[in-house]
Amino acid sequence: MKKVKFSESQIVAALKKQEAGMLVKDIAREMGISDATFYNWKAKYGGMEASDVKQLKDLEAEHAELKKMFAALCIENRAMKNLIEKKL
Repeated sequence: MKKVKFSESQIVAALKKQEAGMLVKDIAREMGISDATFYNWKAKYGGMEASDVKQLKDLEAEHAELKKMFAALCIENRAMKNLIEKKL
């Protein structure tokens, strides 16, 4: 089955429809998703605006990059310690 990607604004719009009183099963049928997917979105993005979701995505990307940098520095630090120990 083909996986469909929805934009942050589409997800937030679907959540707003539910808050306005539309049934979850109707929203899910309209978007072509399962009820479980909708509730996963609600758990992750509930109460957010589209700009908040974009900021969250940006922060997650920045966090992943920082983790990669930290791992690289740890490897470099360990290699330097091993080199110093061999020289002593």
